[in-house]
Amino acid sequence: MDISAAAVKRLRDRTNQPMMDCKAALIEAKGDEEKAVEILRKKSKDVQDKKVGRETAEGRIAAFIDAAKGVGALVEMRCESAPVAKGDEFAKLANDVAKQVAVKAPASVEELLKEPLVDDPKRTVNDRITDVVGLIRENMKPARMVRMTGQLGSYIHHDFSVGVMIQVEGTQAEPQLLREVCMHITAKNPVAARRDDISAETLEKEKEIAKSQAAATGKPANIVEKIAEGKMKTWFAENVLLEQPFVKDDSKTVGDLLEAAGLKFVKFARLKVGELA
Repeated sequence: MDISAAAVKRLRDRTNQPMMDCKAALIEAKGDEEKAVEILRKKSKDVQDKKVGRETAEGRIAAFIDAAKGVGALVEMRCESAPVAKGDEFAKLANDVAKQVAVKAPASVEELLKEPLVDDPKRTVNDRITDVVGLIRENMKPARMVRMTGQLGSYIHHDFSVGVMIQVEGTQAEPQLLREVCMHITAKNPVAARRDDISAETLEKEKEIAKSQAAATGKPANIVEKIAEGKMKTWFAENVLLEQPFVKDDSKTVGDLLEAAGLKFVKFARLKVGELA
């Protein structure tokens, strides 16, 4: 059957599959474009099924915020290789998944995969992933997701390996200010936002280390106690977000910066590719 170049191009534009695959699908479908689309999708699904067990050690973090609706999400999408993680098709997919999580608030990754796409309700999120798997020939999947509501800011590191989202309350924040706080969190990786958020186990461990180091100085007991207190104060400044000196101006803490802007910190999320939840 003679298939025109225009028909092949139209199918390729619609599915983003290779030209030869599009032509073969049209021949199999006897020129019926809708049938050809289904043939290509089935082929992509077959590819996905074959690759589903392969390790996904690479990936990228994506963020989406709808400020008007006050919703946002961070997602970690995994794939097999670094070049794919940095490619345009995988980037678009990750962004689409982040938007889906923000808008639809799925309770789990399993639920996310079954949902109709926000921008194409006739298809599911898994259908969208399947199409990209069929095109790139790598296993890929969403690994983690975090959804927030309210006044939000985000930042994705330039290599897409780390992403942060922050929620604040108060006066309308400058997007750039929230972005810079997220950049700070990306760089400094705080253990917790506040002292009260630190687990008792971690706190006790750090206190024991401080006491041991202070005792090793051989100073009198009252001096040792002050040294230990000083070491803990330093540890808090290094590890507690609101007490950390701001990376772009260490004369003030992150807490001072937000307070000066009329903002109250609520919470943050930081995702790094491959990091355990």
